[in-house]
Amino acid sequence: MRYEHIFFDLDHTLWDLEANSRETFAELFEKYNLKEKGIVSFEDFLNKYLHINNRMWDEYRKGLIDKDTLRYSRFYEVFQLFDINDRTLAETIGNEYVKNAPLKTNLFPYTIEILSYLQKKYSLHIITNGFEEVQHIKMKHSGIDHYFKNTITSEAAGYKKPNVCIFNYAIKLANAKIDNSLMIGDNLEADIIGAREAGIHQLFFNPKREKHSEEITYEITSLKQLFDLL
Repeated sequence: MRYEHIFFDLDHTLWDLEANSRETFAELFEKYNLKEKGIVSFEDFLNKYLHINNRMWDEYRKGLIDKDTLRYSRFYEVFQLFDINDRTLAETIGNEYVKNAPLKTNLFPYTIEILSYLQKKYSLHIITNGFEEVQHIKMKHSGIDHYFKNTITSEAAGYKKPNVCIFNYAIKLANAKIDNSLMIGDNLEADIIGAREAGIHQLFFNPKREKHSEEITYEITSLKQLFDLL
């Protein structure tokens, strides 16, 4: 297949959300003395947050909750698990997290190398469900913004992945065609099944080697494998 356009997801695919979140939370944990407030273990706090955050992002993608609910309620729910009933603190940390995390620069291994390689052969684009106001900051501070011709956010498109409408929007904006495009992402439902439903070939970035039974065009566990595939 001769591809001309490659669409990447951002978080968990290029920008290492878990590593950047860990750094940000470690700073906030100390700044707001959360240990003295009853959260003895940072790891316990982080693991509970990640569980709640993943669940609420799934609800956000499905339209069950709005952006503000996602942004603030995830922290308040974590606090409640530790018997901390402080909504103001939850909102303060929520604001600081959204402000500070995008400034972190951890990328998955081989991100810069593979983008430099692919940029010479393809038109590169981003399709992301992440918040409009922070995705561009992430890309700029981590030094990858110049690789991409278009950054399509769900807020700009009016649809969230896996809705086929966001993929159709991206194809049109990039002046691409379904049959010369490839979607690369880590989320099986949002990135891969969504693209497949839109008729676009898919590449599942699966570094954790998650088990599944979906029919996928390609699957890799390291971005380094893109050198051989593309």
